[in-house]
Amino acid sequence: MEMNQVRYFLAVCEHRNFTHAASASNVSQPSLTAAIKKLEEELGDALFIRDRAGCRLTPLGKLMRPRLERVHTETREAKAEAVRHTRLERVPISVGIGETIGQRKIADAVERFRVRLPQAEIELIVASFDALLTGLRDGGFDIVITAEDVSDELYRIDPLYRETYQVVVAKDHPLTRSTSVSLADLADTTMLDRPNCEMRDTLHGTCADHGFALYAAYRSNRVDWLIELARRGSGAVLLPQTAIPDDNNLTSLPIDDVEIARNVTALRYRHQVSRPEASDLIREFSRL
Repeated sequence: MEMNQVRYFLAVCEHRNFTHAASASNVSQPSLTAAIKKLEEELGDALFIRDRAGCRLTPLGKLMRPRLERVHTETREAKAEAVRHTRLERVPISVGIGETIGQRKIADAVERFRVRLPQAEIELIVASFDALLTGLRDGGFDIVITAEDVSDELYRIDPLYRETYQVVVAKDHPLTRSTSVSLADLADTTMLDRPNCEMRDTLHGTCADHGFALYAAYRSNRVDWLIELARRGSGAVLLPQTAIPDDNNLTSLPIDDVEIARNVTALRYRHQVSRPEASDLIREFSRL
């Protein structure tokens, strides 16, 4: 029996719907269904009866639920005890950071925090959104910083800052002849596309609403690669303010047709006790 099977089983118990349980667990429904099926095979019978209204527990499911709830609770408590044991002298804090979050504001806040608490050991891990949430639920992260939307039923959400997006190009790019760019300008420009950008669909949708289509000659999930391509004059990349580097070879320009912006938040898992040091660090982040 694997812990993700237990976690998915309890999620279905809570939501009484496989689709909703998968969404709350941040996994695909086929993955959750496969895990539940494997658990049923290990236990020897079905755990749920599925119908149009959703699903309900079978007699075996009702028998297993309190036992698996205890397994889940004891596992979390064991992890917490292990963490407390290893944090007697130092104060390690693990922060998961979304792939598209800029370094500047976060780095400033972390440095200010360590000035006040020198014994703090800060671990900054950049990962995909799914990996961040899994790490947060499993106790691998104390805090996750993201611009993605999550359920406030599962996560405590602390707003950090709001930032707009700008177009970044080489200093000698034709777009730099103006102090801002229009959607029409972007439609006539070779774009450097970032598929994992939260605002990508918003930008493309806004352009489509105005009768424009964007063309991307390059795509990458890495901001640093796209910045290097922009520096070489290969095209224009849309970046949040905190991700725009201080570089004399680059110029950033606002979009004058529409404001494209995002809200960055700090997440904590509601079913995990938040340490005072993590709360202090979030307060430092909130000063951004």
